[in-house]
Amino acid sequence: MGLIKSPQALPQQVRIIGGVWRSRQLKVINQSGLRPSTDRLRETVFNWLGQDLSGLRCLDVFAGSGALGFEAASRNASVVQLIEKDKNAFLNLSKNLQNLNSYPVVGQVLLIQANGCQFLKSQADQSWDLIFIDPPFQEPQLLLEAIKEAKRVCSATSRSAIYIECSVKTNQAKLLASLQNWTCVKELQMGQALALLLRATSG
Repeated sequence: MGLIKSPQALPQQVRIIGGVWRSRQLKVINQSGLRPSTDRLRETVFNWLGQDLSGLRCLDVFAGSGALGFEAASRNASVVQLIEKDKNAFLNLSKNLQNLNSYPVVGQVLLIQANGCQFLKSQADQSWDLIFIDPPFQEPQLLLEAIKEAKRVCSATSRSAIYIECSVKTNQAKLLASLQNWTCVKELQMGQALALLLRATSG
């Protein structure tokens, strides 16, 4: 979840695409700046990742409405932590989880109100398997700061991945150059968003 300048373009809800919580709705608060990942884009991303994330430890660094993290939890991830620093967005995130928990998933879902980059800095090396990085588009320094830590914090198994969602205006070559030992295996441009999936370079 990042930011966009047009609050009138916000959907009031987005839906979870697959898994235990399939078709359940997530409320998106009417707050200037919030930009949830679209249903169509998330469907593509989780086709890349696979329908069953059993055993994976997942971290949603800039959670917003929780669409990416809750989608991972819905698909059996063992642990999902969603990080959101904004007070109002975090309150909405908590309400979304409360509504979803009427039908619990198998994994553990944890919400933390904190600065996403600072949280990443506090994590041990290779302590997470799947990291979602979708910061506000107009704060590109957050993207670079988060990536710097994510490549250290993310494990290097065949199922591990770092997912990045950023503005199409992002200098992709510069971005990927900062991710030594990680390879972009999937990419997609949809509207103003650029989606990149990276996996640890084999060998």
